[in-house]
Amino acid sequence: MIREQRSPRGGSRDQRTNRRIRAREVRVVGSDGGQLGVMPLEAALTLARNEGLDLVEISPMAQPPVCKVMDYGKFKYEEKKKASESKRAQVVVQLKEVKLRPKTEEHDYEFKVRNTRRFIEDGNKAKVVIQFRGREITHKEQGTAILTDVANDLKDVAVVEMPPRMEGRMMFMILAPTPKVAQRAREAVKQAAANAKKSPPPASAAGAGKPAPAEKAPDAAPQEAAPSAPSPSPGPAAP
Repeated sequence: MIREQRSPRGGSRDQRTNRRIRAREVRVVGSDGGQLGVMPLEAALTLARNEGLDLVEISPMAQPPVCKVMDYGKFKYEEKKKASESKRAQVVVQLKEVKLRPKTEEHDYEFKVRNTRRFIEDGNKAKVVIQFRGREITHKEQGTAILTDVANDLKDVAVVEMPPRMEGRMMFMILAPTPKVAQRAREAVKQAAANAKKSPPPASAAGAGKPAPAEKAPDAAPQEAAPSAPSPSPGPAAP
């Protein structure tokens, strides 16, 4: 199908197609990938129209430009689908803020460190913050000591990306996953994406099998009725 494609400003980031191709002659690649040679643009457009497809300029800098006969709408859809799958397989690194106090209770400290460990093992980063209130700001060494303890407790999964620093009444540092942990997180995301891609066929197969029990139910009813029919037979035997 020949479709005129224009952008609001007269240009487009996509390949030129059909009447937007400017060359007088083009080298044509058929829809099956075969080389059809150099021909006038009008002849190439007629060829594409006869197949119900588009003429797409794939190498505009060549002399003459190379064009291919294809379904451009389908081509763009498949490109978008591949980009979506590639994006799904990427690790999106998040930065989680963990707040502590100079006098944080031991159980609260351990709870927050465990959560931070799980977050980092997923390939993310953590911003550990010490909040000072009132006169606590005069004891900055307490905040430094707590951040040092956090870094030591997580040194098997995290490295200090930004050392402790002050910002107003807060002291913070940033932890990032070690290279091994980051690699494991990337592999886990890729595996999850691969499993998600494979999951639809089994789901549809399972859905297709669900109606089967419903068909068996009517068959079971006549089988129960059959034994009840011979029950009147003892009646004639009484006389």
